[in-house]
Amino acid sequence: MILIGTKCQLEQTVTEDLTAAAVGSGLLNVFGTPYMIGLMENAAQTALQNFLEEGQGSVGTHLDIQHTAPTPVGMKVFVEAEIVSVSENGKMVDFQVKAWDEKGPIGQGTHTRAIINNERFLSKCNAKLDK
Repeated sequence: MILIGTKCQLEQTVTEDLTAAAVGSGLLNVFGTPYMIGLMENAAQTALQNFLEEGQGSVGTHLDIQHTAPTPVGMKVFVEAEIVSVSENGKMVDFQVKAWDEKGPIGQGTHTRAIINNERFLSKCNAKLDK
């Protein structure tokens, strides 16, 4: 059973490789939004993983994220994902996510993940390559 309130926190030091300029989402050497979102998704999947059975995984299906403040190269960023609800059939899990750096909040939002059978998911995906 997936426990509402389960949290995972992760941290990352911002490097040149993690900037908006490096990923192409902007021109400045500040923490890139795609990297913040990726870290949020990583925290969510990590929080959920211990509840999954052998052969199961999860994939992101929805994001509603605000990136509200910049973070310079060299500063640490932190993210937290908290499980806030599970669908009646147990296959969709909603998270509250937030991010902050050493000076304060930099982002927040919601994220949804679907619980999948890894083998079936990959089979369906790879079937797209068939002619």
